[in-house]
Amino acid sequence: MSTIKSESFKQILKDKGFKITSQRESVLEVLKNNVSQHMTAEEIYLKVKEQSPEIGLATVYRTIQLLHDLKLIDKLDLNDGFIRYEIGKWDAHKHHHHHLICESCGKVIEAEDDLLDLIEETCSDKYQFKVTNHVVKFYGICSECSSSINEKL
Repeated sequence: MSTIKSESFKQILKDKGFKITSQRESVLEVLKNNVSQHMTAEEIYLKVKEQSPEIGLATVYRTIQLLHDLKLIDKLDLNDGFIRYEIGKWDAHKHHHHHLICESCGKVIEAEDDLLDLIEETCSDKYQFKVTNHVVKFYGICSECSSSINEKL
C-alpha cells in the first residue's frame, strides 16, 4: 500500500481548491496510523477525538466523504454491516489490493498481489474493454482458525 506524505496530501487539497484544515489532516493521520484496521467512520471519529476533543462526528463524516471524493481514501464493504475506510491508491495505474476474509473469526488479510492480469488482458483482447479497476474479496478460513479446528478434531 502506498505511503502518503503530508506534503502530497496538502498539495492535492490545494490543487482541488480545498483548504488544509487540522480536521482533514487529523482524519488522514488516523487512517495512515491504522492502515491494517479498516476502520468505520465512528472508529475514525473516536481516534480523531482523542487528539482533537472539539471535533464533531458530522465534521468527520464530511471529511471522510471529501477524502473519498478526492480518491485519497477508499470505501470497503466487507459484508459485516459496516462501511470501512482505508488509505486510497495513489498510483492511478495500480489496482486495489484484495482482501481475504475469515468466515470464522472475521479477520481481514490484505493480499497485495494482483493475480488478475490475465483476466484483464482477456477482457481487453476479447471484448475491447479496458479494465481500470476491480474489487475482489475472498472468503474462507484463516490459518489460525484452521489450526484451531484441526486441534479440536
